[in-house]
Formats: sequence, structure tokens, C-alpha cells
Amino acid sequence: MTLRDRIPHVHLHGDHHSHDSDKTTAESSESGQSKSGKRNFLRRIVSGSKSSDSETEEEKGRTKTKSHAEPEIVIEMSPAADFHVHLRDGEMMETVTPTIENGGVNLVYVMPNLVPPVTDPETAIAYMSKLQALSPRTTFLPTLYLHPSITPDTIAHAAKLGIVGVKSYPRGLTTNSDSGVLSYEQFYPVFQAMSDHDIVLNIHGECPSTPTEDAVGMEDRDVTILNAEAKFLPTLLSIHEAFPNLRIVLEHCTTAAAVDAVRQCGANVAGTITAHHLFLTIDNWADDPFCFCKPVAKLPADRAALLAAASSGDPKFFLGTDSAPHPKIAKQGRSGNNKTVAGVFTQPYAVQLVAGAFDKVGKADKETLENFCCKFGRDFYKVREKGIEVEGGDTRRIVLMKGMGEKVVKEIGSGDGAVVPFRAGEDTWSLEWKE
Repeated sequence: MTLRDRIPHVHLHGDHHSHDSDKTTAESSESGQSKSGKRNFLRRIVSGSKSSDSETEEEKGRTKTKSHAEPEIVIEMSPAADFHVHLRDGEMMETVTPTIENGGVNLVYVMPNLVPPVTDPETAIAYMSKLQALSPRTTFLPTLYLHPSITPDTIAHAAKLGIVGVKSYPRGLTTNSDSGVLSYEQFYPVFQAMSDHDIVLNIHGECPSTPTEDAVGMEDRDVTILNAEAKFLPTLLSIHEAFPNLRIVLEHCTTAAAVDAVRQCGANVAGTITAHHLFLTIDNWADDPFCFCKPVAKLPADRAALLAAASSGDPKFFLGTDSAPHPKIAKQGRSGNNKTVAGVFTQPYAVQLVAGAFDKVGKADKETLENFCCKFGRDFYKVREKGIEVEGGDTRRIVLMKGMGEKVVKEIGSGDGAVVPFRAGEDTWSLEWKE
């Protein structure tokens, strides 16, 4: 029995919330837009269509017409696996989940930082069933949120239900992390249980910044978003030393130091690298809220180290986009507490973005892309060994094309719930599915 068999396929109607929806989407609505209309739009996103469903017939005809340009590069490969995604809940979930396939992905590892966080195995499975209804051909892997309520018994039960991993967030550092971790030592019994049951520990590897108020007496008074990852790396090494058989993923690496730390560890430690961190440096997000995420992009040398690691053929590094949708008004700091929320939305162009980044260093070839986007993550998570995917299950292929004149759409959704994709309006590779 595969994990998909354990997730009941449910149809959504009426109230879609099995628990409170994500704070970032609580005030978002798309009144007057039917689900069928929304999904029709999402199917058209590959051809760069408009985000409005009120197009004229002439406009609709144009959006369905592919460019007649001859592609400069064509790469046919297996569908990708994205081992770090945020799909939210409620209206935002309905908007972004159907875009997974647009990015060439058929397996996603779903983050648990909803409101309230997903700390219960049954809640995780129920959440996967809602996602499955929105993207039936996608395989969804559930996670739990590391929380004091999780015990070794919780881990044993989670393993029986097919829960794949547990994600740790530093308290207060990123979206919906108010219930996050302050000290890892208190979770050592849980880590031992995870090691025993072969459940992965996913770590958002940053230390909280030094408080803005006077920090006299604090051991370390110089932690900011720029060095928060580097400050955390000794903790990664200490957890690995204490639990050498525990599989650990340092999520969304952003520095050369993080790449070195992952390589310093044994085979049970890996790192995910996002698509957007292959493009960004501090200069990009310093004046563009749509490039702001946590951990923040760092120096050009760090970006170069990430690109080198991702395209190196080292199985310790694989794709985890950390695609994190927020309403446009929240990214612009015009809602809630007026702070710019952290998160970059890359889901509809996941593999296309990686191909574009690899192309800049002459590595946009089938083997390199397939290793990073498709193979290494699946191997680390043992998706075949654990029966999550079966031989011959999804025989589709994806076809990447460079030079077809496609541009990233300006936004997805409408009204207050509209989401702006990464590199909106810029040139991108094209992608099609082949049955």
C-alpha cells in the first residue's frame, strides 16, 4: 500500500477548513469566481495567459496559441519532486495547489506551519486529502510541526500512518512560527524515536535575531537575518553527532558555510536548495518585497556556492523550493501589522527556474537537472523503498524548452488574494507534460 492509498480522496464543498486557515489567507477572497473557472485559468498558466477569467474570445484564442519559435534547447526528463512546499489552507490552498504540475512536479513534501500548526498525525493525513482533491495526480508527503505536544509515542503512531518527517522552526523567525523551537535538547527523546522509526528531521536552520531592546548579558548579541544561518550550523552538527542514524535535512541552504556543513556531515544529512536562491542576493530583496524570504538571500559568493552545489551531481543536495505564497497586499506590507511577510512564490515555474539558473553556468542538461530535481531527493527520502511511489506508477514525462518567448505571469488569483510569482513578467523556460 502506498502513502496515496492511505489518504482518502475527498471532495471539497461548503467550508474547506478542517482547522483554522493560514493567517496569510484569512482575509483573502475571490468572490464570484467558480472553482472550475479557477482551474481553467491554472491550466492556461503554462502559456503565459492572463490572470482574469473575463477575457474576450479573441484574447482566449491568443492565450491558447503556443509560440511558433523553434526552441534553442529541448530537454525531456522525469517529473520533478519538490521537497519543501507551502500550500497553505482555505482560499490560498485552492489557488496555489493546482499550479504544482505547471512547475513540472508530481511529488511534493508539504510544510505543516498552518494555523494551528499540524502536530497531530490524523490532522496531517486529513490535510493531505484536501490537497489531493485539488491536484489528483500529485503525490503529497505529510509532515508534522515539531512542538512540545509531540512525544515518542506520537512519532510511533505517525510512522504507522506514513508520516514522512517532522519540521522544526525557530520560534518567531518566519511565517507561523510562534509555536517553534527555542531549545533542541528538550526534543532529544523525540529525535531518538524519529531515528528508530526512520522519520526525517527537517530543520529551518537559523537562530533567532538578537532582540532590538538592550541585550546586556546575552551570550551572543550579534545575530541578525544575515548571519542567523551561520550561527545555527554548530547546532546542526551537534544534533547529527548525537543522532548519527537520524536522517536530517538542512532546509533552504543560503550560504557557502551551509553547503560546507552539510558536506562535513555523514550520508544521513542532506540540504535542500530553492530555485529563487539560485538567482537572488541581498541587493535583490533589499528593495523588492517580492524577493524577500527567510532565510534571506546573502552574498554573490553564497549564490555561486549554492549554484555550484546544486549542479555538482552531489546527492547531498536536491530541490526544495520553499515556495511560499502570500497575498500581494501582504508582500507589499499593506495588511495586518504592515510588515512585509517573508516568502517567494515559485511553484508554477519550479523546474523552469532551475533550468534557467543552471543554463547560466552551462549545466542545463538532462542528467544534471534530473539528478537535482528528480532523483537525489527521492533517493534520500526512500520513496520507492517505502512504497510512496511504485515502479511504473506515473509514466508521464516533462519537456523543458528554452527560447519559446514565454514570460512569467504577472499574478495568479484575483482581488485581495492575488499572488505574485517570482520574476513576474520576465522571460522563462517553457514546460509541457508528455503522456
